[in-house]
Amino acid sequence: MVGTVTLYRAPTTPADADAIADWLRDRIDGEVRVRDRLLGSVNDSDALAEDLAAARVTDPYDRETGTTLVGIVRYEERALAKPERAGGVVYDGRVVGRALNARLPDDQGLDHLHVPLLDRVLGTWGGHDGRWHKRVAVFGQPSLVSVPGLYEAPAKPEAYYEEKSKHAMLTGDAPPREVLEADIEGDFLVADDPRTTEALKGYVLAAVDFVETGSAFCDDERCRLYDAHRQPGVVQAQLRDPEFCAAHAERYG
Repeated sequence: MVGTVTLYRAPTTPADADAIADWLRDRIDGEVRVRDRLLGSVNDSDALAEDLAAARVTDPYDRETGTTLVGIVRYEERALAKPERAGGVVYDGRVVGRALNARLPDDQGLDHLHVPLLDRVLGTWGGHDGRWHKRVAVFGQPSLVSVPGLYEAPAKPEAYYEEKSKHAMLTGDAPPREVLEADIEGDFLVADDPRTTEALKGYVLAAVDFVETGSAFCDDERCRLYDAHRQPGVVQAQLRDPEFCAAHAERYG
């Protein structure tokens, strides 16, 4: 059983770690702590910058990651010091998880789960289709939850991509994201969405559930522990009633 959960803030995002922790305390028996940004508290930031450079996805269809270019490592050093400069990069979530596991400030046993909210986009390699896939969460110790992944990983409504394609055919350029988001009807989360904190609660609880049960997600699309692959599914699972399926309501409701 998980006795302690330590949640780490992502101050450059709208995610409210304290509100998520309060919600989590009402649903699990263990202690829930909140700490400042994990990436900002690592002492050997130079070595971590090298690990992050090694975790970079450089080609969506190439399993190999990383670069040894000095300029990339320097970018990662600046992004660690000033996280508002980070963006536009996908990282191998497994590699990032291993790098942070070696730097956790406390007990690394599974009875003390560390859950950093990250301002980085994470991905995992899809062996079934030979490409990288963005993820909201990559579970383990620590369990990583990507705030920008919440907006980017689940696919948007079909109309979004149809409008994007139509605009590209007419102008030769992709339309600004803000234009698409304003023109497309349908409910989906966008960058800095005010519903971010509420939507992330289920992913943090799923990280705890994974450690306790070995099951990463629920199969019921109406449950907060459901891993939605499309934005309308995220809205349904995280922002609409019921909060849980019958089985998980008995456990966490």
